[in-house]
Amino acid sequence: MFQRLLRRSSAAFLLVCSLLFSDAHIFVYHRFGDPRYPSTNTSLAELEAQFTYFKQHHYKVVSLSTLVQALQNKKEIPSNWVILTIDDGFKSFLNALPLFLKFHYPFTLFLATKPIENRYPDYLSWKDLKKIAQYGEIAFHSHTHPHLVDLSNQEIRNDTKKGLELFIKRLGYIPKYYAYPYGEYNERVKRVIKSFGFTAICNQNTGAISKKSDIYDLDRIALVGKVSLPKQLSITHLDAVWFEPKRYPKDGILQKVKIQIDPIYKHAFLYVTGYGWQKVTVNDGFIDQKLHLPLTKKRIRVIIKVKNSKISTKILVRSRYGTE
Repeated sequence: MFQRLLRRSSAAFLLVCSLLFSDAHIFVYHRFGDPRYPSTNTSLAELEAQFTYFKQHHYKVVSLSTLVQALQNKKEIPSNWVILTIDDGFKSFLNALPLFLKFHYPFTLFLATKPIENRYPDYLSWKDLKKIAQYGEIAFHSHTHPHLVDLSNQEIRNDTKKGLELFIKRLGYIPKYYAYPYGEYNERVKRVIKSFGFTAICNQNTGAISKKSDIYDLDRIALVGKVSLPKQLSITHLDAVWFEPKRYPKDGILQKVKIQIDPIYKHAFLYVTGYGWQKVTVNDGFIDQKLHLPLTKKRIRVIIKVKNSKISTKILVRSRYGTE
């Protein structure tokens, strides 16, 4: 009887731990209160509703630095952590700043330096950024906001160096974090960007953050347009090893998907851009699915999902410079 009680207590303890320590979510915004660009805009009413939802449902909005420090120290990640990021450095962020301050929510603003240096009217100024830096983190989103996969290694380095020089000149420091423009990258791009010594690198893939997440490949979910916040917050991290595909296929045909996941799963759901979802079998922890799918778009997302909305995402981007 004592052993049964012990087993029940252990199971209850594990359940409580799984609820307390699970996965955090990084969200990314672009424009605020700017209906000219509906695909990247978040209205101020929507933003306030989202912030209110976080507060009412006991989510804790923490800085990206807080999350990165926890990952560096290999700590469990609380399931109620939310991290808010903003890409590009559009001037419309000034519309949203009062709401961030009202709710006392930290943020990380990833900026492209060329539009700011050249004083493009749609972008923040360096003066704006010095003021914003009092309330949140300022990070790097490239200099010219290029499609990095279409640049040579040296061109990527030149773009990055130019932007970092402007950071030092205008703000007085080197940023710790980088986010890929358009969320596009491959292993070659990742190696070049990583060589600059950034503390963390963010993508724009659907997924959540656990203590097993790659600190140089952090998933961020876009909160733009009409989105279901509860649905996005239900996403959890799926620990997966991707054997195939590793890169965008040279012949433009996705021949197969081979992924290793926890063997407790017997089935999963596979998504490929342009082809939707299909159910696939998991055999002893392996998904080995033949496909032969012609890829018509430059950017393809391959997603594997199991029950409880556990997700792992791989982005494939066609590049004339290759992926190695």
